[in-house]
Amino acid sequence: MRRQIGVGGEVSEVTYIVLDMDSDHSEADVSDRLLSNPGVDAVVADLDTKGVTVHGHGLDPVALRASIENAGYRAA
Repeated sequence: MRRQIGVGGEVSEVTYIVLDMDSDHSEADVSDRLLSNPGVDAVVADLDTKGVTVHGHGLDPVALRASIENAGYRAA
């Protein structure tokens, strides 16, 4: 997981590697779950790298990771 801290110390970007994300369906599932979190403005997922970057304001990295894992995927 990689985090970027924005103005005022808020987390504004978080990147995860989602090890089990291997299809368009899993990419959409992970993205939809992440978009349901407060403060999330956008999600960029890349099947080739299995990377998922969440953009927003006041992001909670623990809650975001839990959303991925509650969808049945492993996040690193």
